[in-house]
Amino acid sequence: MGKIIAIANQKGGVGKTTTSVNLAASLGALEKKVLLIDADPQANATSGLGIDVESVEAGTYQILEHSVLPKDAAIECSAPNVDIIPAHIDLVAIEIELVDKENREYMLKQALASIKDKYDYIIIDCAPSLGLLTLNALTAADSVVIPIQCEYFALEGLGKLLNTIKSVQKIHNPNLDIEGLLLTMYDSRLRLSNQVVDEVQKHFNDMVFETVIQRNVKLSEAPSFGESIINYDAASKGASNYLSLAQEIIKKNPNN
Repeated sequence: MGKIIAIANQKGGVGKTTTSVNLAASLGALEKKVLLIDADPQANATSGLGIDVESVEAGTYQILEHSVLPKDAAIECSAPNVDIIPAHIDLVAIEIELVDKENREYMLKQALASIKDKYDYIIIDCAPSLGLLTLNALTAADSVVIPIQCEYFALEGLGKLLNTIKSVQKIHNPNLDIEGLLLTMYDSRLRLSNQVVDEVQKHFNDMVFETVIQRNVKLSEAPSFGESIINYDAASKGASNYLSLAQEIIKKNPNN
């Protein structure tokens, strides 16, 4: 049975998509079978793995409305052992369309039931909001990874996200765990980066991953070539960081 991990934070620009793509690729490189679900209408995870967004005929929108099975929407991508359910701009409409539906928060969970045992890990790249798309992801997930940028406003909005997770646990998904808080865009030369790391570790202790994702030019370049950091430059610091994160997650989940 695969483990479903949502990558969520309602703040934009904290490294959600970078983490989703490169964690999926790193788990794949470590010989795990992985499905990446792009649940963000911006579709950056889709284009970041070399898929032409305009050519997407079946993706997250269709599996949420239950018109296509996940196995028929999943396509192979450039990262070994990784399939992706792509996104398209039409995903913007799904929040409006789901509003009147019964069990609207459970659409993704119901859809993934048919495919969950085909993968070791299912990674969901969430939109930068706390709307119905993210709610569906958290309801479907076994755990959530929260990327936190090592910058001044890092903890702003984190309380709101943690409250949302608590309410999802209470109402929709009592088994939802926090897999961990992931510090991203770390620059050891900046005092501020070090202060944020210290503050987050002090407040959240064991909830924080040991792995810290450092600022890395190669990480920024890789999506423009439609590749994960593992494919683009396996010797880079970014690749090393994400492989380390993948190993941490595998160690935490010995049965997957």
